[in-house]
Amino acid sequence: MGMSVTISAASEQDAEQIFRLQYLCFQSEAALYGNYRIDPLVQTLDSVREEVADDCVFVARLGDEVVGSVRGRASEDGAASIGKLCVHPRLQGHGIGARLLRAAESALAEERGAKRFRLHTGHRSESNLRLYRRVGYERVGTARGADGVAMIVLEKPAGTYATTA
Repeated sequence: MGMSVTISAASEQDAEQIFRLQYLCFQSEAALYGNYRIDPLVQTLDSVREEVADDCVFVARLGDEVVGSVRGRASEDGAASIGKLCVHPRLQGHGIGARLLRAAESALAEERGAKRFRLHTGHRSESNLRLYRRVGYERVGTARGADGVAMIVLEKPAGTYATTA
């Protein structure tokens, strides 16, 4: 595919595209659980704007279009949480998700001092689980999301990712 997707820190102007992309991408996840109240689908645009301002948010761009996004947030205990990873359905399977994860991990480790990374995914979300395992995450437990979905919690220590693309 002759596509050059670039990864960069999100800016305030990206919030609306991230909001729309997230809504599109998480429809399949909602269908998987028969739950359309999952957090990425009920989040408001203002809330996305706040996250872009406060957290480590990265976007994948194809030209001017935001085609992927991820959010990372440092926490007190040194385990930064990474979430809301999404890639446009027509561009999935090209390694964009892994590149977004790597960008978030690097920024959280270098700028926010994260010692390890934590993420949650629904117990039926096989493609997510495959990606996370492939890039070094291991299951550490389970949790129940505010929306009632049973989540698998995965973690990996900082400094365990390949530094080359």
